[in-house]
Amino acid sequence: FFRKVVAEESIAFLHDIRGGDRTDINDDYKMQRLPSGEVVITPRNFKLLEELDKAEKGHGDMNISYGLVDPADIFLSEWNGGILGPHGTVHDQRFYELRISIPESYPKVPPRVKFVSKINVSCVDPNSGEIVYSRVPATKNWTRNHGIEQVLVSLRAEMGSPENRRTRQPQEGTTF
Repeated sequence: FFRKVVAEESIAFLHDIRGGDRTDINDDYKMQRLPSGEVVITPRNFKLLEELDKAEKGHGDMNISYGLVDPADIFLSEWNGGILGPHGTVHDQRFYELRISIPESYPKVPPRVKFVSKINVSCVDPNSGEIVYSRVPATKNWTRNHGIEQVLVSLRAEMGSPENRRTRQPQEGTTF
């Protein structure tokens, strides 16, 4: 509740001093153009607080999960993630654990994502577990309107792609 009030008050303040209309900002934190022509960009922590709130309330794709490693992390920099393997693939009935690091320049740049659970897919480095950004659609075509959820959903879609859906996997429970 507090986070949402702070975000709304900050947006209201920005609009009051700029003379904009509050209806120009939506909950998706997209860059917005005010009637005056100015562009409003939501600050990093506001975007992350909204992403955290959405994840904690269980909104969005229920095949993925994400949240802070340490709830006391005021910089919102280290996150855990999880992906349930797509049905009808070698990943079915598996849960993959990930670590997500949020850089200072987020959301201008995508988060750093690394699988903790061993996985064998074309978009993940087989030695480190780090995703290969050029092979994941959400990171390859990154815009500041994307977020953690889009990256995890994109990774899950890659698991189900023809290239990866039948690829032999490491023993369940092994880690990088």
